[in-house]
Amino acid sequence: MRHRVKKHLHLNGKDKAHRKSVVRNLVSALFEHDAIVTTEKRALAIEGVVHNIIQIAKSEHSLHNKIRLIAPEVFTEAASRSAIEKSARYTDRSGGYTRITPIKYRDGDSALLVKIELI
Repeated sequence: MRHRVKKHLHLNGKDKAHRKSVVRNLVSALFEHDAIVTTEKRALAIEGVVHNIIQIAKSEHSLHNKIRLIAPEVFTEAASRSAIEKSARYTDRSGGYTRITPIKYRDGDSALLVKIELI
């Protein structure tokens, strides 16, 4: 039985620095490549961060301020510039910037692999 297990925490069992590093790596890769294949837990963990970054990129701040606000969430400046460029296609949307599609179960540990992509 799974008593006292916090099911709402994504990436449970890792310390804070590791969780932050994993999220930053995945978000950077998503903005650079438009789509990545990862596990379901990791995709759900980065979905909110991606939405916040796109909201910042859509805001009325100057380009320099947008990059400064996005920089703590991604690893490379190229990823933050890519987020700002890709936010132009979401001007008429207020949400729903990502799509998570299940692909298969991984052979080694039966984790559900999903494809998360920017719509």
